[in-house]
Amino acid sequence: MTFSPQRRCPDCGVTMERTKPVVAGAGEEVVKLRTGERKKGLLGSLGMKESLRVDAYVCPECGLTRFYADLDDD
Repeated sequence: MTFSPQRRCPDCGVTMERTKPVVAGAGEEVVKLRTGERKKGLLGSLGMKESLRVDAYVCPECGLTRFYADLDDD
């Protein structure tokens, strides 16, 4: 499991709770965002695009929900 940074609600200032986003009606989790960048190596030369892992956080006070992309190059 990767480290989850602590996120704070910009409206309430409280710590946001990590949650699992899902695609409505499809029953699958949203776990990646596709970027316009080509993948490195052979897959990029075949036209495959880069994807970023996504974490969702919700504020327990006001319900604000935010998605954060994992920008680490690991």
